[in-house]
Amino acid sequence: MSQDSSIQDQVKIYYGKRLQRSEDLNTDVSCCKKTAPQSKSARDAMTLIHPEITQRYYGCGLVVPEILEGCHVLDLGSGSGRDCYILSKLVGPNGHVTGVDMTVELIQLASKYISYHQEKFGYKEANIEFVQGYIEKLGDTGIQNNKFDVLISNCVICLCPDKKAVFEEAYRVLKEGGEMYFSDMYASEALDEDLKEDPVLWGEGLAGALYWKDLISLVMEFGFSKPYLLSASNVVINKAEILKRTGNVRYASATYRFFKLPVDRSDQKAWVTYKGTVTDYQDQLVFDSVHTFKKEKAVEVDAELAMVLKTSRFAPHFVFQPIECETPLKDGSQQYCHLNPFLLVDKRGSCIQKCS
Repeated sequence: MSQDSSIQDQVKIYYGKRLQRSEDLNTDVSCCKKTAPQSKSARDAMTLIHPEITQRYYGCGLVVPEILEGCHVLDLGSGSGRDCYILSKLVGPNGHVTGVDMTVELIQLASKYISYHQEKFGYKEANIEFVQGYIEKLGDTGIQNNKFDVLISNCVICLCPDKKAVFEEAYRVLKEGGEMYFSDMYASEALDEDLKEDPVLWGEGLAGALYWKDLISLVMEFGFSKPYLLSASNVVINKAEILKRTGNVRYASATYRFFKLPVDRSDQKAWVTYKGTVTDYQDQLVFDSVHTFKKEKAVEVDAELAMVLKTSRFAPHFVFQPIECETPLKDGSQQYCHLNPFLLVDKRGSCIQKCS
């Protein structure tokens, strides 16, 4: 048995059999709920979810992007299905949601309430399905190329030993202009190998947390845009024996978004003007922690963000005016420091880091 398979088996046991409620986790990431911006529609949808589904929820806050009506959405590591059912309400009867999880018990739990939520939402037919499988091997589940408008994931990639395979598969199944929007756990530094041998640390997401800088290089390697950081919160370790094992490493829960860019494209800076036409965001649209687009106010953006907005589902909601002149790129440290979740946590003061 390979090391990756052994880790996957340990995580399946941890989430399928050992954990029965979110309170059973050894880390407290509830504070991240305060930082991620959420629409009224998403909050309203959450009130309709069956209590047993929410009780077996282990993610970080609510991971729901904007402009979902009619979209095909894939949830990587769908767990009990809470986020999938919220998305099911938001994509509407003409959209579709697929949840993939490796844990049989959670797939069975999520599938149990398909009819319940179909009736709750008033849909003639169910617009949701749950598939058992590994997010590193979506092809084994029959998921085809270029199928989805949006991929989400909620504190799951940190449980995967082969993150490169996850992002490679994400690129394959996303449509051109599609988005990956996800929350996950990140480390303030590269982790020692001995941490990765602890099954409890794997189950809690601590042993598999990416060093945040590695996310940037990983996703851009496959042709995605650079990541855009939306929100971040400290992860509080609330058990002394866990804290002793992790030492001085800081952990943060962060939400990023990035996009599958066209292979053939002409990069050009632009003035972009938000029309105020996105539901629940008529006055302004918060794209990430750096870019907030106010209605009818032109904003200068770099060539890549202009391309992201122009080729994604955001396009109908903006007016674009190209900028002919070019400005030199900043060096790497300046270019990516705004993507550091720990700097954003310190800036906003969200949660007290009790494990440092």
